[in-house]
Amino acid sequence: MVDMQQQTTKQSAPAVRTPRVFGAGARKAARAEQCRDGAGAGPIGTPGGFALLPWLLLGMGSISNVIKGETPDPWIGVVGLLAFNSLYVSLVFLAFDRRARESVATRWCLAALGLVTFALAAAYGGNWLLFFPLLGLATGAVLRGRPLGRVLFAVTATAAAVAGYHEGWDAVGVVYGTLVSGAVTAAILALSETVRELRDTRQELARAAVDQERLRFSRDLHDLLGHTLSVIVVKSEVARRIAPRDIDAALVQVRDIESVGRQALTEIREAVTGYREASLAAELDRARGALTAAGIESVVRQSGPPLPPQAAALLGWVVRECATNVIRHSGAATCEIEVRGSAERVRLVINDDGTGVASTLPGSGLTGLTERLAAAGGVLDSGSAPGRGFRVTAELPVEPADGGEESR
Repeated sequence: MVDMQQQTTKQSAPAVRTPRVFGAGARKAARAEQCRDGAGAGPIGTPGGFALLPWLLLGMGSISNVIKGETPDPWIGVVGLLAFNSLYVSLVFLAFDRRARESVATRWCLAALGLVTFALAAAYGGNWLLFFPLLGLATGAVLRGRPLGRVLFAVTATAAAVAGYHEGWDAVGVVYGTLVSGAVTAAILALSETVRELRDTRQELARAAVDQERLRFSRDLHDLLGHTLSVIVVKSEVARRIAPRDIDAALVQVRDIESVGRQALTEIREAVTGYREASLAAELDRARGALTAAGIESVVRQSGPPLPPQAAALLGWVVRECATNVIRHSGAATCEIEVRGSAERVRLVINDDGTGVASTLPGSGLTGLTERLAAAGGVLDSGSAPGRGFRVTAELPVEPADGGEESR
């Protein structure tokens, strides 16, 4: 029914897929989806375990000491190096999986890394003290929140004690490096996780915007076509019945059908672009005409101050849907429509003497109107009227409108 114009891109540029939805809200949602698709190309990426592996080069001095034979009991140093590197590599990769990072096994692995670091640094000193900054880095990668502060303080204090014992005041660099490596690593990874969560949230908002726009369009299309087709069917039946005896009156009905069809095309185009606002006065006139054409006596009354556009548009949709239901389902002989407004609230009552029932499909008919009015702070009730018939009552809060009170 509606041809969606497709945008073309240069061959060198990758194509961006956007959802096939309609209206201004859909265009905003599509732009959000495009931003989401290009999020990974931004300046802030998501780091991984490989980003923390180069820091193992701080242990090259210890390896050199073992190779040159400058380390007492070198086999202990070799075992310690293997244990430290294995634990460190495992931790930095586990740190980027939230479930693995928060597991008990990972915490025991961090504790084991701390024991190995303390043993090697206390036993050998010198270049082996540089394992403390690596321990601080692993601590910042694994822990979050209050546990990070407590553990990092303990690691820094231990580094200060061990390094001070071996190097005296020259150990300030080791202590500073331990504290800064843990704090900076934790800050960067927390920022990275926040960015990732923001991207996920943007994706959810884009999907919600698309879903909302699709729901809006389906509701508008249901209400527009339901009413229009009902009027066309009624007028076609009238034209068929009177054509054999009064061709001029039948031609009048045919011209009305043509006018209704043209008006429907205009309304559908407005609904597609998202700029249609139903006019309450126009909908009351159309409802009166449609009911009369269907052989139903109609009484329309409106009183109170002028309504703001949003309230008038919502009530216009209610009038359109209820008039369609009366024509289609009720078998009524009379239908009364009354709009009574005040400075605070407006009330619409549509009452017929037929046997019509409310639509129950979610997102369409009276169910869809109930959702619309609820979103605007109003209510819609429908059910059997006292005695015989069906009644629909809609109430909405009214915002202050310019101009004085007038009634008609």
